[in-house]
Amino acid sequence: MADKNLVCKDCGKEFLFTEGEQAFYKEKGFENEPQRCVECRKARKQQNNKPSFRK
Repeated sequence: MADKNLVCKDCGKEFLFTEGEQAFYKEKGFENEPQRCVECRKARKQQNNKPSFRK
């Protein structure tokens, strides 16, 4: 395996999917490559963890 350059689907920035990350994904059984860069993944995770104040 070699490092791969991928493009974030949110911001359009190129990011590196390292050989180590690829091995981790394979070990965990993930079939798809990441679609977001680290920054966008963090932002999305924060957004999803905000409590909802619906009445």
